[in-house]
Amino acid sequence: MTLHHVELWVPDMARAESTLGWLLTALGWTEYQRWSAGVSWKMDRTYVVVEQSPAMTGGHDRMRAGLNHLALHAGTRAEVDAVTEQALSHGWTLMFADRHPHAGGDDHYAAYLENSDGFEVELVAA
Repeated sequence: MTLHHVELWVPDMARAESTLGWLLTALGWTEYQRWSAGVSWKMDRTYVVVEQSPAMTGGHDRMRAGLNHLALHAGTRAEVDAVTEQALSHGWTLMFADRHPHAGGDDHYAAYLENSDGFEVELVAA
């Protein structure tokens, strides 16, 4: 069995599409569904939904209970490095820069990125 989908509620769809949408597309995900308040991207049988829901009651805080971050397979080390470099001009900042690319440990090659709405994505090298 695999993950079916993840749904993220965001405060601003335009910002989410320019950061999360750009990143998912750069990693090979394709747009799957679109409606007035949201969009989703799919890879294989798994999809990620980004929605600006009118029922949302507060902003995202990865340090509170709930979703801390998404960890995504991002190819080789060179591919992780290339996407990370591009992400910096698409609204992402590099987290844990002093320990990059081994912030997850000596045997773990990854980039930890955060967008302006506080969503963290970990790009993991194979």
